[in-house]
Amino acid sequence: MVYSKAPDKLSIYIPQRELAKQPVERLMKLGAKRDRSVNYLGVEAILQYIEREEGKKT
Repeated sequence: MVYSKAPDKLSIYIPQRELAKQPVERLMKLGAKRDRSVNYLGVEAILQYIEREEGKKT
């Protein structure tokens, strides 16, 4: 799918095999502890991943 502009929303599919790890529940718990939304934590994780991957030398 090609976008003419960057989308402002992102939906994340969690594969069945990963559901046992309870990622959503864990994010909710962490968000409550840190007074942050699940969305905030997700965006932070994605940005950190991008920075880490872009910094790798190939």
